[in-house]
Amino acid sequence: MKFKKWAAIAMAMTMTMGLAACSSGTDSTTDATNTENTGDSAENTGDTTAKKVYKIGTDTTFAPFEFQNDAGEFVGIDIDLLNAIAEDQGFEIELQSLGFNAAVQALEAGQVDGVIAGMSITEDRQKQFDFSDPYFDSGVVMGVKEDDETITSYEDLKGKKVAVKIGTEGQTFAESIKDQYGFTTVTFDDSNSMYLDVRSGNSAACFEDYPVMGYAITQGVGLKMVTEKEQGSSYGFAVNKGQNAELLEMFNAGLANVKESGKYDEILNTYIQE
Repeated sequence: MKFKKWAAIAMAMTMTMGLAACSSGTDSTTDATNTENTGDSAENTGDTTAKKVYKIGTDTTFAPFEFQNDAGEFVGIDIDLLNAIAEDQGFEIELQSLGFNAAVQALEAGQVDGVIAGMSITEDRQKQFDFSDPYFDSGVVMGVKEDDETITSYEDLKGKKVAVKIGTEGQTFAESIKDQYGFTTVTFDDSNSMYLDVRSGNSAACFEDYPVMGYAITQGVGLKMVTEKEQGSSYGFAVNKGQNAELLEMFNAGLANVKESGKYDEILNTYIQE
């Protein structure tokens, strides 16, 4: 009798352990949570509603197109526009604040999927990158210290130093006229450093895209614009040549939609006052 009693107990324990093991292996809630936390794809989890995430490089020292507000949030025309397009087209973005040159280099190296950073669409860049439809028409202006009354034209730059930001249309324009007007250029990685060089008197002037300098002036940067806007290129969203065609198509489709809805004008009016 004792043997039968212990055999029954052993069998009951075995059945209980087996049921526990079976329950653990079919806990879909736990599995789904673990998969989400490790970043596995929607295909692995069975979640067909998961959005694709694209890494986007940008320069957050280029107000009003991209900058950080007092709360440390990335904002600006480019950022707001990209977020609106992503929402419209059903994808997500992982924004990487790298600086303009570093963002372009990251794109070249395949470390990001695209770049939005007030990037002018030029013939040289089109040889290396595929661009979206233009989303903003810009142009270059010259700025000087706000109390400087001696420099009002390019002719006044003779024998002086001029500050430019590396890789920008402002640099390209300055380099194209420096021999004609007899000045030299000093390069910087970001707009704030360029402005500071002019305010300190080290450089006599700087060249910058007009909405960027205009916004900086409204924020008390200590400069003023002294020339009319030179005709410039349009800004575009860039991906590597022959890559990420789907992302580019979604950007263009989303851009058209946000323009039609009025969201585009709303974004511009937030940062650029007519």
